[in-house]
Amino acid sequence: MKVKVIGGGFAGCEACYQLLKRGADVTLVEMKPDKKSPAHNLDTLCEVVCSNSFKSDDVNTSSGLLKAEMRLLDSLILRIAEQTKVPAGNALAVDRNKFSQTVTEELLKFENFHIVNKVETSLNTYGYDFVIVATGPLTDDALIPALTDLFGKDFLYFFDAVAPIVTAESIDYNSAFTASRYGKGSADYLNCPMTKDEYLKFYDNLVNAETVQLHDFEINVFEGCMPIEIMAKRGADTIRFGPLKPVGLRDERTDIRPYAVLQLRKENLDGTLYNLVGFQTNLKFSEQKRVFSLIPALKDAEFVRYGVMHRNTYLNAPKFLNEYFQLKGDGKIFFAGQITGVEGYMESTLSGLIAALQGYRIINGQNPIEFTQETMTGALCKHISTEFGEYSPMNSNFGILTPLKDNIRDKSQRKAAYSVRALDKMKELLTINQEV
Repeated sequence: MKVKVIGGGFAGCEACYQLLKRGADVTLVEMKPDKKSPAHNLDTLCEVVCSNSFKSDDVNTSSGLLKAEMRLLDSLILRIAEQTKVPAGNALAVDRNKFSQTVTEELLKFENFHIVNKVETSLNTYGYDFVIVATGPLTDDALIPALTDLFGKDFLYFFDAVAPIVTAESIDYNSAFTASRYGKGSADYLNCPMTKDEYLKFYDNLVNAETVQLHDFEINVFEGCMPIEIMAKRGADTIRFGPLKPVGLRDERTDIRPYAVLQLRKENLDGTLYNLVGFQTNLKFSEQKRVFSLIPALKDAEFVRYGVMHRNTYLNAPKFLNEYFQLKGDGKIFFAGQITGVEGYMESTLSGLIAALQGYRIINGQNPIEFTQETMTGALCKHISTEFGEYSPMNSNFGILTPLKDNIRDKSQRKAAYSVRALDKMKELLTINQEV
């Protein structure tokens, strides 16, 4: 079997390993060191471009559960991360230079591994059993025409400007109400009201909160999508006439029109996650938690994704990919990594693992493994392949898992139950499918 992988980041390198260990002849097309994106510096593969932390390793956290599942799936990237880790409390953090060098060395040990250093401009599968595209959130402009030819001009989101997401179970429903504006249509939004005093406290904290510094190549890209904190700085009433406008909304319990209202919209079909409508932001994550929790209905909110505004090229994946990360219209092309709309180092790694694993099985005449939504792996596969509203990137979180049958009120016990169920299911699936 001959496979081409385009892109030598986390997803691409993991995909290469999964194929190489199964005996496939793998060609990796990587533009470094001949050309680097604005975010890259090293010549080696699998470069850590932002934080060197891969989040918590505690199995009772969503990121820890994801890693536990990836250990069962024999992830090379995770194994090398553990070999090159540096002290970081409960988090898994790496020596970025040693990590990248070691991943490169491990792949080069395989005689069936070949690197071609060039900028890829084509998605042609000629001469290969299948191709995996793992070009990342900074996909080179030279490949964009080929992607446009394949998907049409509206397939890509060039800039990631999304609002925070919270779990439904963490919202204070005593401080929220469902209603449609002016009573028209179905009540699809959950409304989070604020009194004048509550709003002014929120506003003062919002305009004085710390923001993330953008890269030089990102500074002027958000003219049509203004961060909530920038909008607020134009005047105390600006966002009350924008995302927080109370016009047409009345709480039937009190028959009072709030001074300001944040609306929450369902983020998934199961209704386990809610999006803060209009709250795209460039605040630091800790500041988002602090400031947005001042809204009464969100006082105990669990944020599974914080708002981000950065350069991020990704597919409208549910329209084009199935749960195996396979192109719906061409079974010989798979996509992996952040270009699919997964968010985070380990999530990107997992997508490369799944694309390679499922691609190998499908092309080899085997049935793909049907990872269920009880596992974090299956839940992420479902996210990238399920059409529901406006698609946005997602990292691992308990909110995307199938809800537990039992209502466990204690948060730590509930997360532990999710993890036990997920790992039991993953072991069962791998045993049935004779994998790893």
